[in-house]
Formats: sequence, C-alpha cells, structure tokens
Amino acid sequence: MTSRRDFITKTFLGSAAMIAGSSVMGMTASSYRNIIGSNDRLNVAIAGLGRRLGGYYEPISLKSSNVRLAYLCDVMKSQRERALDEFATRIDYSPKLENDIRKVIDDKNVDILINATPDHWHTPGSIMAMKGDKHVYVEKPCSHNMMENEMLVEAAKKFDKVVQMGNQQRSSDHTIEIIREIHDGVIGKPYKAIAFYTNSRGEVPVQKKAKVPEGLDWELFQGPATRRDYTEETWDYNWHWYGWNYGTAEAGNNGTHEMDIARWALQVDFPNYVEVEAEKRHFKDDGWEMYDSMEATFKFEDDKIIQWDGQSRNGYQTYGAGRGTIIYGTDGSVFVDREKYILKDRSGNVIREVNSASKESGTALGGGGDVTTAHMVNFFDTIRGKAKLAAPIDDASVSMAMVHYANMAYRSGKKFSVDSHSGKVLDEEVMKFWSREYADGWKPEV
Repeated sequence: MTSRRDFITKTFLGSAAMIAGSSVMGMTASSYRNIIGSNDRLNVAIAGLGRRLGGYYEPISLKSSNVRLAYLCDVMKSQRERALDEFATRIDYSPKLENDIRKVIDDKNVDILINATPDHWHTPGSIMAMKGDKHVYVEKPCSHNMMENEMLVEAAKKFDKVVQMGNQQRSSDHTIEIIREIHDGVIGKPYKAIAFYTNSRGEVPVQKKAKVPEGLDWELFQGPATRRDYTEETWDYNWHWYGWNYGTAEAGNNGTHEMDIARWALQVDFPNYVEVEAEKRHFKDDGWEMYDSMEATFKFEDDKIIQWDGQSRNGYQTYGAGRGTIIYGTDGSVFVDREKYILKDRSGNVIREVNSASKESGTALGGGGDVTTAHMVNFFDTIRGKAKLAAPIDDASVSMAMVHYANMAYRSGKKFSVDSHSGKVLDEEVMKFWSREYADGWKPEV
C-alpha cells in the first residue's frame, strides 16, 4: 500500500523529472499541476522559535493552507513553551515539542522543515532536512558562507526538493507589479540601484564567560560552529554581532532583502567587482564585534551598479523608511519597499505612488504580516503544484552571494574581482573566507 508520504514524494519526483533539467525555478504552475492533490495536508515542523515565529502564525493556522504543525523545535526550553502557548490560541491541537532538529528530521511523517535557526545552522540544517526527504523553507540568510551557498543549491537539485528562502518581498504584490514595469521599460534602461537599511540599535554587553542559561542546550545551539564557552546574552539575538562563528553581520541579517530586490530590478546575477567601506562607528567600547556601518559597491556587466548602505546604529530614514531600494533608469526612478512604491520621471516628478498598507514594513525585529504569509502560502502551493516558487534557492542564492562578497571584502580588507559567470572570487587571499571552520563531525555534505 502506498502511504501518503510516499505518494507526495513519488508524484513530486515524477512530475519534476518531466521538466527539463528538473529545475524548480523553471517550472510553471501548469507544469506542477497534479504533483500532489490540492487537498493533501502537509505536515510542518518549525526549527528555531525566536523573533520570526510571529510570521508563521497566520500561514500555518489558515484553514486554506491545509497544513498541520507537527513540531515546534528549539534549543531553548522557554522558547518551545512560549511557542506552544502562542499557537494554542490559533490551532485546536498540540504539536510535539523537541529540542533536537535531527530528531524532527528523522520523523518520516514530516513533509516540510521551516528553518528559522541562527545563521550558522541554516545550510547544515536544510541539507539534513533534504536528506531526510523534506521540502525546506529557510529564512535569510540561507547560508553562512559561499561554500554553503553552493552546497544548498546542489542539495536542492540532488534531492529534488522545493527550497524557498525567506526573502518575502518577492511575494509582495506591489513589488511584483513595479518590478515587472521596470523590466518593461517604465523608467527606461535601469542602470543603478541603492539598497539601504537603517536602524538605531543600542549597545550590547561586552562578551564575558557566563553560566549557560537554564533550559538552553548550548551544545546543540553551536551545532556546526566551532566550540566556545558561553558568553553573556549570546543565545537570544546578540550572536548576530558576536563574531563570525554564528552570524553574518547586518548585511546577512537584513541586507539580504534589499540587495535581492535591487538585483531583481536590474536583472543581474553575479557582479564582476566588489568594493566595501565598513567599520564599527558607534559605541566603540561595547561588545559588538562586527561592523555597524557598511557601504558596498557591486559592479556588473553592461555598466550596472548596485550599492548597499547598511547603518545598524543610525536611524536616519529615506523616503520616510528605514529600509528600501531606489532604482535609477535613463527615463526615471523608482523607490520601493515592503509598503509602497513611488514612480518618478527623470525630472523627479511623481508619476504614481502605490501604497499597499502592508503591516510588514519597517525595521522592527522579527514579526510577520501579509507579505510573509503570501510567501509561505506560495511555498505550500508550489509543493502542491498550484504555483511557481517566488524565491527558488538557485536564484535566491545569487542574491545571497552579494552578502557574502561584502563580508569577504570587509574581512579581507580588499577590493576584488569576481567571475561573473561562475561567481568565483578571483583573489586567493579573499578566497580564505569562502568557507569556515566546522566542529568535528558537523561539516555539511551533499
């Protein structure tokens, strides 16, 4: 007898095999049709129950999503308990609680892993999940370094899994609308984009050895990362700024979103040149180890340029927004963020302004809203054969590469050239930062 799980796997693989190259990115909605029945429920596990948890309440609890929350997984006991309480007001059953992502992946009844763990777990956890026959929704940044970036794409192809990155603005209706118009020539030839993010983050504690908080599995938190003693206030959010063992700095934490929109608008892939100015400019004596200000320039073929301006601790806003993307063309310009777009002619006169009234704009930590819901529903519907994936990993990883290039430029202190076809960095010294050191037995393999 064929189980529901076997049915999903066999029909997905069978349909994918009929698509040239078995590329998820190239499939159309009609190509996907009948991969699985539209009424077939999907069992979902969430790994990582921090600030992004709020983004999952609606897409998982919607009856139209037809998904069942099978597991809530986190290395911190209090996070698991909080998540269970939050979902108790939204669903009429109780998911299992688990601290070890590997045990969740071992459950053959789980169809999907939502990977919202810290950055250093994104690729290793996602590859584990694909090996365990799961489709994956992985939050940004989808990888910790360029080697992982390539491995994630390789794994998605090898295991024929639907893998979507959480760059949710790809599912924003007004963004889709204006990007389509840009591609159709509404501002002439687009030649430059400025992606920006500003925030007013405060001081963080100086790192000092501390007792592991009650309920935290520090060994599992570290997972693929090299082992360190626990330091004060690391586990919750400050791991973002406490060096490269766990985080990818602000470029990975937030720049991923706007750089992705810039690349989408300009229709470019890998750059051919990268240059960065970045340093820590605020609260010089606090525990923040990364840059808190970065200006990066990426040059592409056909004389196109993307600039990234990331200011973690200076909240000056542009167009009244703390984040967004400005696209310049030969006949006009566009500003677009998660809430609105503004189209102007070459003289700077407003031609059109569209406000979506999205509740997901701004720079507040975590959360969710209509755009995340649309993005996740798109992911569910793609698995069922009802949609085309909004941010397939083979494309999302190219945007992710820009983040890694920026960080590699900062860490090496060098400007460098890139093979715009393969994405390889053409500098041996910079290539030292292509990968990372892993804990024994934890290096991901496809």
